[in-house]
Amino acid sequence: MQRLSQSPTEPGFVQDPYPFYARARAAGDIVFWEDYGIAMATSHAAVNAVLRDRRFGREVPPEIAEPVPDHLAPFFAIEANSMLELEPPRHTRLRGLVTRAFTTARIEAMAPVIEDLAAELIADFPGSPFDLLDALARPLPVRVIARLLGVPEDRAGDLLGWSNAMVGMYQAGRTREMEDAAVAATEAFRSYLQDVIAARRKAPRADLLSQLIAAEEEGDRLSAEELISTVILLLNAGHEATVHSFGNGVKAILEAGAGSVTQDPARLPGLVEEILRFDPPLHLFTRHACEEVTLFGETFRRGDRIGCLLASANRDAAVWEAPDTFDPSRPVRTNASFGAGLHFCIGAPLARLELALALKALFAACPQMHLADAPRYADIYHFHGLQHLMVSPNRGPRV
Repeated sequence: MQRLSQSPTEPGFVQDPYPFYARARAAGDIVFWEDYGIAMATSHAAVNAVLRDRRFGREVPPEIAEPVPDHLAPFFAIEANSMLELEPPRHTRLRGLVTRAFTTARIEAMAPVIEDLAAELIADFPGSPFDLLDALARPLPVRVIARLLGVPEDRAGDLLGWSNAMVGMYQAGRTREMEDAAVAATEAFRSYLQDVIAARRKAPRADLLSQLIAAEEEGDRLSAEELISTVILLLNAGHEATVHSFGNGVKAILEAGAGSVTQDPARLPGLVEEILRFDPPLHLFTRHACEEVTLFGETFRRGDRIGCLLASANRDAAVWEAPDTFDPSRPVRTNASFGAGLHFCIGAPLARLELALALKALFAACPQMHLADAPRYADIYHFHGLQHLMVSPNRGPRV
C-alpha cells in the first residue's frame, strides 16, 4: 500500500482536510498514514466494507493489549464498560438494552421538546454579532439528551465541560494536561451520576435512565458499572457530534445561501443528509483485525489496526457527483457519518431530528442571518468542528 504523510495538527489540514483525503483516495482504497502509523480505508467502498466486516472489531485482542497507565485508569475503567468499545456478546446485550429504551416513539416524542428549547434559546439572541455555537449549537443538544435521559438540566454546563474534556482523549497530539483533565472529568461525571442514579432508584420517572435502572435491577443484564458507562456514553455522544454537525451545517448553508431550504418540509431531510455528508463531525474511526483478513489486496494480521476515514468516504466521486460541492438538492445516498454495521450510531434518528428542527427554527427566526466573521475550525482532529461561528441576525456587511 502507498504511504502518505500529513500531520493531523498542521493548521492547513485542520482548516481543510479534504485535499489530503482526495490525495489518499487517489493513492488507493487503503493507504498507510505515516503520522498515525496505521492503514486507512479511504474510499466509500473500503470504509463501508471495514465497518461491516465482522472480522474487524473495536476490542484489542487481549494478547497484544498494552497495560493502561496508572494515571489513566479511571478513564479506561469507564471505557471498558462502554458498548462503543465492546464486541458481542457484551455489545449485543448492552445495545439491545439501550435500543429497547431508545425507541422510535420516544425519539419522536422529543420533537416538541426540541422545538421549545430551540425557541427559548433563539429568543435570547442579541441584536449584534454573536457566537452561534455558544448561543444555540452547544446548549441545545446537551439539554435535549439530558431531558431524554432524565438527568437534571441545571448541570448542563458541567455535562458539557466534562464531555469536552473526555473527548480530548481522542484528539491528535493530546498532552498529559489533556489526559489529566479527562481523568478529572471522568471522576466528576461518575460521582455526579452515582448521586443521580441513587435518587432515581428511590423515585423512578418516565425517562430513559429509569428504564435502564429497572433493567439493571432485574439481574445480570446490566451491571452498575455498565449503567454508569452507558449513561456517560449517551450523554457524550448525544451532544458532542451534534454540536459540530450543526455548526458545520450552518456554515455551509450560509456560504451557499441555502437558508430558504430549511423552510421547505420536502427538502429539509435532504439538506440534513447533505450537511452530514459534506462536512461530518467525526472524520476517523478505528478497528482491529480479529483474525487474518485480506481486503482490497491488503492483508491484516490479528491485532492490526485500520482507520476508517469517514469524511473521505463521503467525498468519493464514485458515489457522489461533484462531491466537493455543497448541494442540498442532490439525491440522498447513505453516507458514512454515522458509521455502519454493528456499531452504527444508535443516536442517528435523534441527531437528524435535532438538526432538522433546530435549522428550521433558526432560519425562520433569522432569515437574514449572515456570517459576521470568517469561521475557523478548532484543532480537535479526529473530530471536525468550528472553534467559533460568529453571525449577525440582521442584514449588513457580509464576510
